[in-house]
Amino acid sequence: MRGTLLNTATVAVGGGFGMLVGSHVPPAYQEIAMSGIGLVVLGIGMKMFFQSKNVIIVLASIALGGVIGTLLGIAGGLEHLSEWLRQSLGGGSHFNEGLITCTVLFCVGPLTLLGCIQDGIEGNYELLAVKSTLDGISAFFFAAALGSGVLVSALLVLIIQGAITLFARNLKGFAKDDELINEASATGGILLLSTALGLLAIKSLPTANYLPAIVLAPFFVVAARKLSRRSSATPI
Repeated sequence: MRGTLLNTATVAVGGGFGMLVGSHVPPAYQEIAMSGIGLVVLGIGMKMFFQSKNVIIVLASIALGGVIGTLLGIAGGLEHLSEWLRQSLGGGSHFNEGLITCTVLFCVGPLTLLGCIQDGIEGNYELLAVKSTLDGISAFFFAAALGSGVLVSALLVLIIQGAITLFARNLKGFAKDDELINEASATGGILLLSTALGLLAIKSLPTANYLPAIVLAPFFVVAARKLSRRSSATPI
């Protein structure tokens, strides 16, 4: 859990410093910084997507995951939770945007999954240390523009990454399977692209509704393997 605790701390510290200087930064500079972050997130999302060796798996995961997420009301539930926290803590007008955007950004990606598994199984938090640095820097800029919601996202990072770390032993095989990692990462890349579109004020999508897609991608990889084996075993 040391890696997750470090990650939580860097997000909180980065967000705290961002809030301190945010009020002194002109809106025009905040906007240009947010657009810059959006462009970087766009690039990371594209890089992750290009790891896919089977786009059909990503497509099926996103489509079905979006339907499941919509049926479960994930985006709406997260929005309600965020609004409740905003009212309870007295957050500003951008509180919800900061909380939801940073939660998705900080908790989606191969560094999160692999880092938590490595931390949980081996006690090695090297990957999460790298991620912590990146997240802390991002939290600074996000908090300067979006306020206290970024600080609260540190708590969700603790909960989500902590849960993955605690159940890491059950995911040991997953971490050693490059194909599973690639397709799950590519699917996560689509979620980051969705986040980037919102940061760039191009289109706001209910990104949280697509979160089940990351879980579905590995199952589709396994299903595709079984179908391939059956096809190759069937005599012509």
